Amino acid sequence: MTAELCVPITHERIMAFAEASGDFNPLHVDEAFANASAYRGRVAHGLLSASFVSAVVGTILPGPGAIYLGQTLNFHRPVRIGDVVVARVTVQSIDPSARVILRTECLVDGDAVLEGEATIRVPRRRRRT
Repeated sequence: MTAELCVPITHERIMAFAEASGDFNPLHVDEAFANASAYRGRVAHGLLSASFVSAVVGTILPGPGAIYLGQTLNFHRPVRIGDVVVARVTVQSIDPSARVILRTECLVDGDAVLEGEATIRVPRRRRRT
């Protein structure tokens, strides 16, 4: 099973994430500073892209009631304003103790910008009596 969410990266989304997280690193919010850096322009917060994985987990697969127990993240390249991030989760295994292991990734134009693995607790179904 696999689920995806496509999210366009905008100035407004980056600024909202900076406000929510408190991360106002000038690489993310200051064009002049970022242009003078090795990135030659603003880049989105890495955890902004990772948050889209969280959105898939909590709303699509496994869905409502799912709780993160752990997540690894490996970042491969920057995400920029104008990119569309595809957050994808794929079930790797299901444990009888109500844990699911997911392969997590974010892609831009088909190239991985981050990859990882999530351990998720899913709600148990109540037995009908």
